[in-house]
Amino acid sequence: MSAKILVSTENMPYEEWLEYRRLGIGGSDASVVCGINRYKSPVELWLDKTGQIPPQEAGEAAYWGTQLEPFVRAEFTKRTGIEVKQVKELLQSDEYPFMLANLDGICEVPDYGTCVFEAKTASAYKAGEWEDTIPDEYMCQIQHYMAVTGYAGTYIAVLIGGNTFKWRFVERDEELISMLIELESAFWNHVQDGTPPPLDGSEASAKFLSERFPVSKPTSQITLPDNAAELLAQYDEACEELEIVTERKQKAENLLKEMLGDNEVGTAGGRIVTWKSVSQERLDGKTLKAEHPILCKKYTNTTSYRRFSIKAAS
Repeated sequence: MSAKILVSTENMPYEEWLEYRRLGIGGSDASVVCGINRYKSPVELWLDKTGQIPPQEAGEAAYWGTQLEPFVRAEFTKRTGIEVKQVKELLQSDEYPFMLANLDGICEVPDYGTCVFEAKTASAYKAGEWEDTIPDEYMCQIQHYMAVTGYAGTYIAVLIGGNTFKWRFVERDEELISMLIELESAFWNHVQDGTPPPLDGSEASAKFLSERFPVSKPTSQITLPDNAAELLAQYDEACEELEIVTERKQKAENLLKEMLGDNEVGTAGGRIVTWKSVSQERLDGKTLKAEHPILCKKYTNTTSYRRFSIKAAS
């Protein structure tokens, strides 16, 4: 596979860059499409690509990752002697135009030729994820880049916790790339025909349903499809498991509180446990309504939502 330059990103306003990202699937989207991203679901990505939600701006972690990218790139060259050329272009796959790549850089590697360079930053809490491999979402990202460019390898470098620097060379994985192309093709079909991907258990899926069906029809009733019985069984099983897990969690919390006693902070196994006294002010709505009904009515807003429940049929 080979890629062409879709647009130069040099001096491109950030808002314009966000709009260009909607023209296809980028490297950071790959893990979302695969369903392994910890922060975004396929439905949320679909809403973004179809323009149903505003383009999502970078959070604090992503912001600092971008700011520290030149440092990571320079430090990699300092430690390895491998020069990295910055790429200020949004690339597009010739064979699969919906696959885009915004590379941090490229470098020349003996026996591999031109390769991708990817710079990352990570908190100290995620150091374990970089011990012997790289996080799955980043593996999807760099394999996506190699799918777009046709390159045979990637150097990925990471600054962990601001004081630990690591890098790793990853070869092109044809099996994983084939899987990515298949999943991304299916996802992009959903974008083009306007139908959402299969719903999952994410908050994004729940939000999508609430916004798509905001109001119920009070007198309407239907017979659900045959597979509803299986979903009801799954729901009941999950409720039972949740009750058991919730009780286990509460027991552990109670025992830790007993250990703390009237102390505010405790440490164990490299973790910090706190049980702090917190004071907060709350509006006494009942008293306000009784003593100042007009004022209470003036500042009371009516909101509506749909409550989901399951009970035995009468």
